[in-house]
Amino acid sequence: MQLDRIVNFHKTIGDKTRIKIIALLQGEPLHGQALAGKLGLTPPTISYHVTKLREIDVIYQRRDKNTIYFHLNEKKLESMATAILQIRGEEMEPLNISKDEKYKIITNFFDDSGKLKNIPAQRKKKLVVLEHLIKGLKIGRNYQEKEINEYIKQFHEDYATIRREFIMCHFMNRQNGEYELNPKEMWLI
Repeated sequence: MQLDRIVNFHKTIGDKTRIKIIALLQGEPLHGQALAGKLGLTPPTISYHVTKLREIDVIYQRRDKNTIYFHLNEKKLESMATAILQIRGEEMEPLNISKDEKYKIITNFFDDSGKLKNIPAQRKKKLVVLEHLIKGLKIGRNYQEKEINEYIKQFHEDYATIRREFIMCHFMNRQNGEYELNPKEMWLI
């Protein structure tokens, strides 16, 4: 799961009113007026918070004649709430790659001038190559997308694919067009 989706989920949930709405909907589906009455809020305020919760698919609505009832999507709520524990998911087990093996992979995929010949298809080799590429970036510094593109172009012309792989393999995270290295413990290698 993308780190951005997890962050967005927690930002949306991190509101007292939204948490109360979720708690109320655990018991039974309720309509907007009932939620407003139980929480002592106006219907427009309830509507605003319900919209935010619907955007992350934690609640959904069903119409019964002229009344819209809100239901809790418990499976989605549970999967999103526990996603933070699954950031590395199945790949949590570190790849045990020796220094010699890493050296062989790097010499096979990089030419003498340091250019990447091609992007490996095999996951293990790809992770070694990405780790090698990322070494020139500094932890704790934010990079603009243009800077990352220029950095990657030193090694390979397909900067978009490599940039995307940095994100997907948790070497970096992206927010609002800015990129930052993740702690090494989050890397998939």
